[in-house]
Amino acid sequence: MPYLKRRHFITLLGGAATWPLAARAQQMKVYRIGALVVGNADVNSLRTELREALRKSGYVEGQNLLFEFRSAEEELDRLPRLAAELVALKVDVIVAIYTPCALAAQRATREIPIVIVSGNPIETGLVPSLSRPGGNITGISLIAAELHGKCVELFQDMLPSLRRVAALGNAADPISKLFLEQVQLAGRTTGIEIAPAIMVRGPGEIDEAFAAMKKARADAVVVQGSLASKNTAELALTRGLPAATVPRSFAEVGGLMSYGADGPDSFRRAAAFVVKILQGGKPADMPVEQPTKFELVINLKTARALGLDVPWFLQQRADEVIE
Repeated sequence: MPYLKRRHFITLLGGAATWPLAARAQQMKVYRIGALVVGNADVNSLRTELREALRKSGYVEGQNLLFEFRSAEEELDRLPRLAAELVALKVDVIVAIYTPCALAAQRATREIPIVIVSGNPIETGLVPSLSRPGGNITGISLIAAELHGKCVELFQDMLPSLRRVAALGNAADPISKLFLEQVQLAGRTTGIEIAPAIMVRGPGEIDEAFAAMKKARADAVVVQGSLASKNTAELALTRGLPAATVPRSFAEVGGLMSYGADGPDSFRRAAAFVVKILQGGKPADMPVEQPTKFELVINLKTARALGLDVPWFLQQRADEVIE
């Protein structure tokens, strides 16, 4: 073999030998996903759905995927610091659950892609348009404020003697004003008095708020979704107040009732956005989606503890009844 041809052959052979190594190196890229959460009852469901959905797309935790979960533990003033931590870690994507987390992530970075599962993203300034988000944010709009109003209507069906429903809002949550407006609108539509309306700034104020509602003779309470924790469910039961909200997980941890977008389904759809971004997609080109599946969940165990007899027709309407 002539020298030039032989050298060319050896070069090609050597290059071919490196191809598997290069391929393996590319396969070994580890993606880092940040998750920013309020710290309420949805955290475990989010973890489960994200991990499973990403695994099905070939992203396996501990192999080519790492999660960085940051929870505010219901103290929303911690969110800016937690969002800054995720940015400093240079995560590939931030998943932000609920409006306070989404806004904290937005303020922390305009470069890292952000996937939201959040209420009313246009009204809160997260995106200018659902069809053309245009920046580094996309995801799922939960239309949460409107669904809180539906809880008032469901209480009317559950408790025919109902006259007064209290509203428990999260003052630190930017959609608290929309939440209260929708609950009051439902009150006017149904003829139910919405009182008292109490805004709290943290979990430490919730029990005192329930005591005030009980003193004001409220028959039930609609709780803003970002306050929907196991602690809130337990305090409502202790004070003898039927409580309802939007996140399904609230009923699962002991709240009386939830009506809203299917939480696990929303988290799976958020994971689909994450996969598209990891594969090179741009949030600006991905329209924000709205829920297509809504669920009514009733906790009969809690109803019995409250001395309530849930009408059979309402149990039949429920997507799930927890015994």
